Amino acid sequence: MVYEADLNFLEDDIDLDSHLDDLDPLDMLDANPEPLKPDPEAMLLLLTHAVTAQRMLAARAFCEIQDIRAIPYLIDLLTDPCPLVRVAATYGLGRNPSHDAVEPLIAQLDRDWNGYVRKGIVWALGNCRDLRALQPLLRSLKVDISAVRLWAASALGQAADLSYEAVIATIPSIVVALLDDPQAAVRSNCAWSLGRLCRELPSNVVYATAVDALIQVFEEDKDIGVRDDAKAALLKLGDPRGIQSIENLESELELPL
Repeated sequence: MVYEADLNFLEDDIDLDSHLDDLDPLDMLDANPEPLKPDPEAMLLLLTHAVTAQRMLAARAFCEIQDIRAIPYLIDLLTDPCPLVRVAATYGLGRNPSHDAVEPLIAQLDRDWNGYVRKGIVWALGNCRDLRALQPLLRSLKVDISAVRLWAASALGQAADLSYEAVIATIPSIVVALLDDPQAAVRSNCAWSLGRLCRELPSNVVYATAVDALIQVFEEDKDIGVRDDAKAALLKLGDPRGIQSIENLESELELPL
């Protein structure tokens, strides 16, 4: 498990962003021009190389290459002694999502001291779209460092692709984080996820609670970026109360002094 001492140590040292954050969502890959990619045959051989730098190079290559043959090796690299290799392996598994990787990812999320590794793990778990990942992601959103919470918040939006029950189980924790998380970027990702999760919900208590939270954040959050993301979520939902709140506030802003 990740202990409080580790969280305190890492919180000041880890940025919300890393050089691997520029990876596009999987569903955007086909829309982008294909760059020159590494040779998968050569990279597969390097995944088990004795030299750490070679294993890292190969694992990072599979952040670009999709090849199911790499999945068992990337899973093994989740426990590599070098954290840079472990980070690359998590992103590689995010690019090559597999149900076989879910349990190893969860196990490493619980025990890895490195915040960058845990950050990559939550991204990979979100891409796996597996019910087993739901509770670990919810826990990360609640107790981990800001950089991990940031990606847990967006990863949980993928619960919309799982089931109605998964959506219902996910929304309350995201509402709490949307209202209470000290990091504006985390709150913004929560707003995005709520907009995605609520799209297919009937007008029930859970839906109403989420919309209430989005309206509150749109009207009251101190960060303009968070307010904009809450507004975008409300507009996508097309909820009458949300639309009315937006119209009311914008009308007030247009009043002459």
